[in-house]
Amino acid sequence: MEIKLDKTLSTAMNARIIGSGKETMVLAHGFGGDQSLWDKILPTLTQTYQVVVFDWSFSGAIKEPNNLYDPAIYSSYDAFSDDLISLMEELNLYSTVFVGHSMSGMIGCIASIKKPHLFKNLILVGASPRYLNSECYEGGFDMKDLEQLFSSIESTYYEWASFFPSVVIDKNDLESVKMFQESLKRMKPEIGLSLAKTVFLSDYRDILEKVVIPCTIVQTTKDLVVPLAVVEYMKRMIKGNIAVEMIDTVGHFPQLTSPLQFLEIFDRLENTNVSSL
Repeated sequence: MEIKLDKTLSTAMNARIIGSGKETMVLAHGFGGDQSLWDKILPTLTQTYQVVVFDWSFSGAIKEPNNLYDPAIYSSYDAFSDDLISLMEELNLYSTVFVGHSMSGMIGCIASIKKPHLFKNLILVGASPRYLNSECYEGGFDMKDLEQLFSSIESTYYEWASFFPSVVIDKNDLESVKMFQESLKRMKPEIGLSLAKTVFLSDYRDILEKVVIPCTIVQTTKDLVVPLAVVEYMKRMIKGNIAVEMIDTVGHFPQLTSPLQFLEIFDRLENTNVSSL
């Protein structure tokens, strides 16, 4: 069952509510994505949860003209977290299971600090508070790596969008690579560059100790975007209850490459929530 929406922000962000479970789950895609990247797991989740999917303002799925995305406003995750809160409040959601992929993991953390009553659990999929290496922190990238990334996006966006998915997804999984390629190519090049700088130059390590909502970190065994050192760091710094779920797959998109293993996490989460009642 899909609920028809006729509200300002939810309509602009292509929000949909599907399923009729007692609990509500919010799925938030990451950089260059749109809600289609949840398609492999959505049919199963909607049997158990009322599921909310939507497209962020940067997404190529946003209807033209895209008046939502302003690079000056969205130069930090703070504006995204405000959008998330506004969307959830508009839809009268609270005590949700929030699933944030990549950048959305940290956005969900920030939103949970601002409005904790909106969240029951945070599922952080391939999330990272900082991507840039420093003397005492392994984020996965040196500045020269990021400068090369930005240069490729700026000069040859569509070539980069064809190549990048095979770097962050198992290149042998052609269906999943194609799904992300299509999503990336729908995003405007100028938005892609602005957003890449917002994401890869971000540093939200200082907010982790303020996160008190129970968290589950979901991480693949071979993720070129987020090294295992980041997982250990987040586990150390987050003060709330925290669990780590490792999925034996290659890449940054376990919801695409290992959907069955990914879904098993929610079975365990549901059992944990029931046993804690």
